[in-house]
Amino acid sequence: ETQPDGSVTGIDADFCRAVAAAVLGDAGAVNFVALTASERFTAVQTGDVDVLMRNTTWTQSRDSSVGMDFGPTTYYDGQQLMARVSDGFTGSSSVADIDGSVVCTNVGTTTEKNIAEAALLAGAEITLLGFETSDEVYETFIAGGCDITTTDGSALVGRKVKQQPADQEWVIFPATPISKEPLGPTYGQNDSAWADAVNWTVYAMIIMDEYGVTSANVDATCATAEAEVARLCGGDGELQTAMGLSADAFHQVIKQVGSYGEVYDRNLNPVGLYREGSANAGWLDGGLIYSPPAR
Repeated sequence: ETQPDGSVTGIDADFCRAVAAAVLGDAGAVNFVALTASERFTAVQTGDVDVLMRNTTWTQSRDSSVGMDFGPTTYYDGQQLMARVSDGFTGSSSVADIDGSVVCTNVGTTTEKNIAEAALLAGAEITLLGFETSDEVYETFIAGGCDITTTDGSALVGRKVKQQPADQEWVIFPATPISKEPLGPTYGQNDSAWADAVNWTVYAMIIMDEYGVTSANVDATCATAEAEVARLCGGDGELQTAMGLSADAFHQVIKQVGSYGEVYDRNLNPVGLYREGSANAGWLDGGLIYSPPAR
């Protein structure tokens, strides 16, 4: 999200900063480029951007014919719908209940295809309105130009917190998402060195989180670390230099940006999204966030 002063905030932005810290040694060395859903893949293919972060769902077509490669999933999401309580919708509503509704979403996205398929399977007839930008979607929804908006559940939660008018109550449903939306870094195909740098930045953040290493204690931890943490800090047996990075690349990632848990909590806890009990908990806590070993 771009702030009035021009700064960019959010979990996606922090993962971009983490990659910059690993590759360039400076988390601030990022040029953020605003793209619509229909522009994003072309921007990667032409080299205008190096990586798309988190807001692109990993699908078979994108992983093949579209020409993208995908890194580790940083957020396991799922598509849901949001509507006004005054229109008769509740948290228990289902896709079948949207029969006759006008639904707003972004063009050129998996959400557009998912809601069309879900409505067909549920026997619901809908009118689908597509917009290039998310701001257009929510402006139309707030103004009453559509009955329902749909996208990834995490995005709906954020919009509800920040944009729900005082005279309206919005509700998100169904409780079980209508799709799987694994989100993470996306980049062009056939560049394994760049892919390794991006991927292992994320993996290092996950591993350090498992060990309780944070931006607050990483210097002290790295000074006495052993085994896997020592290697990620740049100590004996480190593999960062073999990847073309500095030995302390991942030390800098944690110091300048934080571990996976820090980045998640800092950005998503304020809007009511928590790791506990979700797919985004660590594997030791029953979730799906998991990294290969650093050895």
